[in-house]
Amino acid sequence: MSKQVVKEKSKENPIGCTLDCSVVKKCGSCSYGKETYEEQLRDKQKMVNVNLNGFCRPEKIIGMEDPFHYRNKVHAVFAYRKGKIISGTYQEGTHDVVFVEQCRIEDETADRIIATLRDLLRSFKIKTYDEDTGYGLFRHALIRVGKATGQVMVVLVLSTPILPSKNNFVKALRNKHPEITTVVLNVNNKKTSMILGEKETVLYGKGYIEDELCGIRFRISSKSFYQVNHVQTEVLYGKAMEYAGLTGKERLVDAYCGIGTIGLIAAKDAGEVISVELNPDAVRDAIHNAKANKIKNVRFYENDAGRFMTQMAEAGEKVDVLFMDPPRAGSDEAFLGSAVTLSPKRIVYISCNPVTLGRDLKFLTKNGYRVEKAQPVDMFPWVEHVECVCLLSKLNA
Repeated sequence: MSKQVVKEKSKENPIGCTLDCSVVKKCGSCSYGKETYEEQLRDKQKMVNVNLNGFCRPEKIIGMEDPFHYRNKVHAVFAYRKGKIISGTYQEGTHDVVFVEQCRIEDETADRIIATLRDLLRSFKIKTYDEDTGYGLFRHALIRVGKATGQVMVVLVLSTPILPSKNNFVKALRNKHPEITTVVLNVNNKKTSMILGEKETVLYGKGYIEDELCGIRFRISSKSFYQVNHVQTEVLYGKAMEYAGLTGKERLVDAYCGIGTIGLIAAKDAGEVISVELNPDAVRDAIHNAKANKIKNVRFYENDAGRFMTQMAEAGEKVDVLFMDPPRAGSDEAFLGSAVTLSPKRIVYISCNPVTLGRDLKFLTKNGYRVEKAQPVDMFPWVEHVECVCLLSKLNA
């Protein structure tokens, strides 16, 4: 059966499909190599149910209609093996590169660009970086695709800031892929597992792309956090807005706001939005996004969210709704304590880890809140992770 036939079949009956990937065992990125999509949804539902046991009965997980090629951010590491340039991902638990020609979960445009980069490195005689010796130039490529806008960013990660014949290289790349809207050169000259370095130079275009999510337009740079599954992010955030129950009068806090996605989406239905983020680059992007969308009822603060909320509570300020979307490790007790001190009427908790979600809910329910409902959403088909949005309400509010 050809890959195209498999893809068409997935749209008709996605739950019966399997990953059908030849390198899944070596790659290790996808946890569900042989299971059907139906089986993995059942497994993820169980994972959420177990960790939320005693808090509420979670709703049925929302899966994807077509659970393939959803990743809008694609990273490829480059290496030289047996006389040829390869690209792909590190084998699980090692730094051995697994050659990946086509990936079933990555954006197809990104995969085609990566294949072209392999050819261009050969024709331009550019050597790939060797981690063991520290010699070589080309380390990684990062591709970001705006699913709604079609804009494409290519980030070339090099060990030095000098790309030989850079103008011709970029021209050749764009001749093959006119859909590319910006090309960025990123310098990573350290022996590190981090993909991107600090220094960047724009070789073509604006140095960022834009995408639209839930009716709001966002600027995305190479280092910006932006959800990798556009379709399911709209589902997840739509459910979060439903749980928030906004009427146009509420004062809400968006903690861990990043580039402002959740707060800006909520702003049209809220009275006032206070967004807090520690990363200064993300705050700058968030401020730009608010201005570009002509949203005036959002204020951004560069601060630790827990410290900021504690200061708000000490100043006697009141908040109706708290949105929190922490990293996979969840929140710490300092943050959760500050949330309890601030005492919002409702907390909308967006989690990417059912285990830490269950731990944090235990703290919140011991300190004046109850879990009303929870909705799991499959943001990462074929990968073990699952997102879940929970609504908590203040007891005796």
